[in-house]
Amino acid sequence: MKTKGMALTVPGGRWEPYAFERRTLRPDDLAVRVTWCGLCHSDLHAAEALTAGAGPLVPGHEFTGEVTAVGSEVTGFRVGDPVAVGNIVDSCGVCPACRSGAEQFCREFPTTTYGGKDRVDGSVTLGAYSRDYVVRESFAYPLPPGLDPAGVAPLMCAGATVFEPLRRWDVGPGQLVGVVGLGGLGHLAVKFAKALGARVAVFTTSPGKEAAARDLGADEVIISGDGEAMAAQGDRFDFMLDTASAKHDPSPYLRALRMDGTLCMLGIPDRYEPEAMALLYGFKRLAASGSAGRSRTREMLDFAARHHIVADVEKVPARDVGPALDRLARNDVRWRFVLDLADLD
Repeated sequence: MKTKGMALTVPGGRWEPYAFERRTLRPDDLAVRVTWCGLCHSDLHAAEALTAGAGPLVPGHEFTGEVTAVGSEVTGFRVGDPVAVGNIVDSCGVCPACRSGAEQFCREFPTTTYGGKDRVDGSVTLGAYSRDYVVRESFAYPLPPGLDPAGVAPLMCAGATVFEPLRRWDVGPGQLVGVVGLGGLGHLAVKFAKALGARVAVFTTSPGKEAAARDLGADEVIISGDGEAMAAQGDRFDFMLDTASAKHDPSPYLRALRMDGTLCMLGIPDRYEPEAMALLYGFKRLAASGSAGRSRTREMLDFAARHHIVADVEKVPARDVGPALDRLARNDVRWRFVLDLADLD
């Protein structure tokens, strides 16, 4: 299948249209006409890490589209069905993590939507900054009716990533949840935590984001650079999600937890070094979480459909991916960019 995407072919170069071929459909494959694809900070990191001779980089791992062809063994989708795909497109299927539905922790490492190793032919996967994608049926999800496909696209990575820890740690009514950072992950964390029945406080370094946080449903907004305000948060929170990707000290957030509270890291900064006493006092837990497996992703989409949750997005033509990524690097977006792949027709 011939298709076209937006690629970075040399380190530090320009994003350019790139023609390439997708694999021939295997019996359990779907061909998907990509309509919307979210831009994630990991796409920025992949571009920065591109080295000479590595081959073209076509990112994109949270997308929606329409099924255009099905393999001979596909039973759950038909041509014309709306579909959503996330950042995992295959796994070993037999390790303890895979058997438990946590394919994101596959012992053999999952095949990612781009930059991954195809488990059949060993080729490197190219992502959904492209007009067409081919994916195994078992890693594709029906697009919930009634939700904006552009807003659903970021749910497939950002949404699943915040929903997994909120459910794993049983966030719900009567709890106070802190969300550190208000961006692509943080704004969805606020929406999901509120829909789960919790009270939510947003921690941000930007006073200008207070009104936006409250518009999303936040009950409180704390400016993390205000030492007096931070000191007043001690022993308040049942659970906290740290979505900030820049290097920062997690100790103040650990101190803000109640006894037996959990701080879950999602932002993956280069270093994450809490003070020992901040962690020790009160049986507090420092945890981490990454993405979500198939069962939790299905649960997330069902929950989003019931509560009418989608990402707040800014739509940009696919050919403007370079400027959009530049703005993303400056955090100049509320709250997620999505590419309109029709621009490549």
